[in-house]
Amino acid sequence: MITRPKLSDWQIIGFYTGKIIVGVGLMMLLPLVIGIVFREWSAAVDFIIGISIALTIGHGLQVICRKRREMTWMPGLVTAAFSWLVAMVVGAVPHYLSGHFGSFFDASFDLMSGITTTGLYLLQDLDHISYSLNMWRHLLTYVGGQGIVVVALTFLIRGSAGAFMMYVGEGKDEKLLPNVIQTARALWIVSLTYMVVGGVLLTAANLYDGMAFTRAFLQGWWIFMGSWSTGGFAPQSFNILYYHSLLIELLTMTLFIIGSFNFALHWAVWTGNRREVYRNIEIVSFITTLFITVTLGSYALLRIDAFRGTAALFRKSFYQIVSAHTGTGLTNMYPRQFSDEWGGAAMLAVIIAMALGGSAASTSGGFKAMRVGIITRSFMAEIRSLTLPESAVLVEKIHHIKDRYLNDKQIQSSMMIVLAFIFIYLGGGVIGSLYGYPFIDALFESGSAGATVGLSSGVTSPDMPTGLKAYFMFVMWIGRLEFIAVFALIGFIVRVGRGK
Repeated sequence: MITRPKLSDWQIIGFYTGKIIVGVGLMMLLPLVIGIVFREWSAAVDFIIGISIALTIGHGLQVICRKRREMTWMPGLVTAAFSWLVAMVVGAVPHYLSGHFGSFFDASFDLMSGITTTGLYLLQDLDHISYSLNMWRHLLTYVGGQGIVVVALTFLIRGSAGAFMMYVGEGKDEKLLPNVIQTARALWIVSLTYMVVGGVLLTAANLYDGMAFTRAFLQGWWIFMGSWSTGGFAPQSFNILYYHSLLIELLTMTLFIIGSFNFALHWAVWTGNRREVYRNIEIVSFITTLFITVTLGSYALLRIDAFRGTAALFRKSFYQIVSAHTGTGLTNMYPRQFSDEWGGAAMLAVIIAMALGGSAASTSGGFKAMRVGIITRSFMAEIRSLTLPESAVLVEKIHHIKDRYLNDKQIQSSMMIVLAFIFIYLGGGVIGSLYGYPFIDALFESGSAGATVGLSSGVTSPDMPTGLKAYFMFVMWIGRLEFIAVFALIGFIVRVGRGK
C-alpha cells in the first residue's frame, strides 16, 4: 500500500529548502555590491528585490515548517531536487528584471543552465549587460559547480544527521572527511584556492593582451568561474573566441580539465597522495576516452578539410572536444560552425565526448568516468571468465583512492544511470527533429543540455520553441542531479496523489 507523506515530511522538506533559498539570497549580495560600486542603480534595485524575495521565502519556510525530527533518506533526496526548482525561480528574478529576456520563462532557463553548470543561454544582448548581472551569471555557475546544497551545508546548516542525504541527492557521494559538513567546507577550500590562482593568472593574461585593468580583472575572474566550474558561461557573446588568445585558451583548458576531476582526487593529492593521479580509475578512463574522441574528431575534420593547416585543426578540434568531454562548453568557434562546417562524423565525436563527461563528484556532467571505468572493467571480466574453468571465481577490482572490489550492484547501478542518460539524449534529438531541426543538430543540443555542457550547434536561442526550452530545462536539472533525487521527488508527488 502506498502511504501519503506525513506532516513531518513536509516540514523537513520545507525547512531545509528555506535554508537553501536563504543561501541563494545571500549570494545576491555580491552582484548587489558590484552594482553599487559601478553605479548601476537599476541593476542594484533588481538585486535588492531579488534578495528581499529570497529571504522572505527562505525565512518564511523555516518559520512555517520548523522541523520536528531528523531528516531521513526520502525527504533528503526530495529536498535536494525541490530546492533546485525553487532556487531557479527565485534566482531568475534579477535576470528577468534586467530587461534582457523575452519572458520570465527564458530567465528561468538561464538560471537552470547556470546552477547546473550547463552554459546554454537565452539572454539577449550579452555584450551590453551590466557588470552586476554578469557577476550573477558567473557566480551561479561557480556555486552550482559545488552545489547549492553544499553552500547551505557549509554556511547555514550545522549538526544535522540528515545532511548527508541532501549531499547525495545533489549527485555527490564522496566523503573527504568523516563529517559531511566538514566535507562540504573542504570542497570550498579546494575551490577557493584554485579561484585565487586561476583568477590572478587570467587577469594577467587579459592585461598582457591589452585590456584595461577593471575589465581585465572582472573578466579574468568570470572566465575562471566558467572554466573551473565546467559551466561554460563567458562574459562575451563570442565566448572564448572573443579574446583570440592562445594563452587564455591554454589557461582555461587547464582549469576545466582540473575542474572535471573528482574532489576526492583533489583532496588526496592535497594531503600528499600524489600517486593517485596516475592510479585512479577515473583518470585512466578519462585519458583513454579523451584520446579516442579527439582522434575520431580530428580524423573526421581532416577528411573534409575543415581547417587550413594542422595547427588550426588541432587548436580547434582539441579545444572543443576537451571542453565537451569535461562538460564545460567554452568554445573558440562560432556555434553554427559545428552544423555548417564540422560535418556529421565530427559532430558525433563531440556528442560522444559530451555524453561521457568528467569525473564523479566533480563539477562535470555526463556518464562520468567512474561509471565508464566500472562498465568497461565488468565487460573485460566477463570476457576473461569465458576462458576460465566453470569452478573458477573471478574477482575484479578498481582503484579510486583505495582498492575497491566490484560487485553486481555497482555494475547494475552504473548501467542504469548510463542508460537513463542515453534515453534523455535521444529523447531531445527526437523532440528537436519533430520541431523541424536536423536530427544531428537536435541530438547535439540535447546531449549538451543533458550532460550539462553548454556547447551549441545554434539550436538554443530565444526563438526556440517553448516545448524544447522546457525539455532542455528538465534534462539539465535531472542530468545535474543524476536522476535519483528527481525520481524521489516524482515518487513523493505520486504518494501525495495516490497514497492513503
